[in-house]
Amino acid sequence: MEIGHKIKKRRKELGLSLRDLAAQVDLTASFLSQVERDVASPSIESLRKISKALDVPVFYFLLESSGPSPVVRNNERRKLAMPEAYVTYELLTQDAKRKMGVVLAELHPTDATVPLVHYPNTEECIFVLEGELEVCLGTDTYHLEAGDTIYFDGVLLQNISAKGRKVVRYLSIITPPIF
Repeated sequence: MEIGHKIKKRRKELGLSLRDLAAQVDLTASFLSQVERDVASPSIESLRKISKALDVPVFYFLLESSGPSPVVRNNERRKLAMPEAYVTYELLTQDAKRKMGVVLAELHPTDATVPLVHYPNTEECIFVLEGELEVCLGTDTYHLEAGDTIYFDGVLLQNISAKGRKVVRYLSIITPPIF
């Protein structure tokens, strides 16, 4: 099932018109219609806004339905590359319909920043596997290195960015899932 079809199906489940959804996500109804017909593709930022408005994680639109296996094999992980952000995500859970989301993120250096959509009712734990990561929570900034973790309420998150010259790899565990 294509992204557009999933968006349309979920929108109709919630009883929203294209105009209703467009008003919530600051996009035009005509653009959303093109997305639903798979004529146009939304940016990751737009897809995040749509997922928030439709009360589902982003990966809900990107993943194919799979069997009930609790195992996610290394070569079967769902991947999401965000071209405008130099970041790649791999979903480490079977699907996005869980109480918790676990994502492996890879952020390229040169002070690349992860684009954020704020989700006020989340909690997140980040574990840095490689490289250096800067996390801004409210007015405080934290510099993390390999082996460091940070735990916070989603509403506090202002910025996540790579520091140094190496690729940053980190695990993000978030509840409820937003991807």
